[in-house]
Amino acid sequence: MAPSGGLVSVCDEQKVKEKFAPEETAGRTRLVGRKPVARFLGCFSGPARVDMSSDEDFSLVTDDGVEQETEEGLRKLIQSYKERHTQLLAEQKQLAADRDQQRKLSQDFNQRSEKLTQRLKTDKEDFQRQLSHEKVQLSQLQEEQAALTLAIQEATAALAEEECASSLLKQQASVFQAAPQREVVFHGRTSDVTPGKVFSMKAKILYPMEGGTALVTFEEAAAASKVVEMRRHTVSLGEDCRMTVEAGPLHLLLPRRVQIHTEVSRKKILISDLPDMDPEILLDKLQIHFAKKRHGGGEVEECELLGDSGTVVVTFVDDNVSAGLTETEFHDIQLQQKRTHRVRVTPFLHGRPSDLQNKLMPCPRTVLLTGIPDVMDQETLQDLLEIHFQKSGNGGGEIEAILYNPLGHQAMAQFESVKEE
Repeated sequence: MAPSGGLVSVCDEQKVKEKFAPEETAGRTRLVGRKPVARFLGCFSGPARVDMSSDEDFSLVTDDGVEQETEEGLRKLIQSYKERHTQLLAEQKQLAADRDQQRKLSQDFNQRSEKLTQRLKTDKEDFQRQLSHEKVQLSQLQEEQAALTLAIQEATAALAEEECASSLLKQQASVFQAAPQREVVFHGRTSDVTPGKVFSMKAKILYPMEGGTALVTFEEAAAASKVVEMRRHTVSLGEDCRMTVEAGPLHLLLPRRVQIHTEVSRKKILISDLPDMDPEILLDKLQIHFAKKRHGGGEVEECELLGDSGTVVVTFVDDNVSAGLTETEFHDIQLQQKRTHRVRVTPFLHGRPSDLQNKLMPCPRTVLLTGIPDVMDQETLQDLLEIHFQKSGNGGGEIEAILYNPLGHQAMAQFESVKEE
């Protein structure tokens, strides 16, 4: 049996007695006498070898060179191996514990990783929901901002309009009354009335008439109502000639509410407190006076006499003349030979309707006749209509006014007042 440097088992005495070549065992084993070997039967592990250098005997030699020739030495060796085994078991137990701990740590890590992954997923979903909510809020805020911006712009525009209106009102408030100063009397419950001039206003309402129509105004509303109820009327034209006309009520479109917006004219002035004199001479004198720059005037475009109020409107070519003249309220002007007269100069106010509301109002005493043919001259046919509707037998009555407009002609009827009944 060749030496292997490891475990050597002796199984039988005959084999032990065999002779080994010195060169095969040199430096490794040797035979030391002949001794019983029955006690060495078995197996060994560890750094030991059998020395069989002679035929007489042998001994167990460890790697460190110590011979174990006695039973005590073998026990010590076995004891060392037991301790080594115990140490290995302890190390194995420690390694198993370390392995279990690593497995537990790995399981804990996996669980924490799963929890963190789930939490990250939940946080991501919450973030997406929050982001969507924030986007909706941002969109709402942008819409509110746009609405507020629009409201601010509208408010700014309204404020500018109010400031402009306020400026005009301040300008009008700083101006003297443009209406001529006249004593007026209001009828009603008054006491201690001082006699003076009466200031009255009459409405002038224009009604466009179509061709082949006529307007008949009766003194009594009952006559007009009866004529309208009869509706169709046959009017005699003489010599067995007749024509049929239709009578209907007349409605006028009247203003129910009107608001006038006024503004000061930049070219015109209003002159009042004028003396009674020839209108043409008065206009010439005023134009000559206010055309001179030494009087604060300028080139005059027009002088107009307002007959209903007895005032004069002077219009200048330039825009900056009237403002300088109205700074002084009273002006002394030579209107008659070697005599001066003090007149009042005030701004001229332009008026335009800003809020006009109309309504249809019936004329209780006026009847509209339609379907009148053009069979004779206007004056003759109008007289025949008046004769017919003055007769009570034809349902008419006393006529206050009548106007006939032939076919193919245009006419405007003027009403001075309409009483609502």
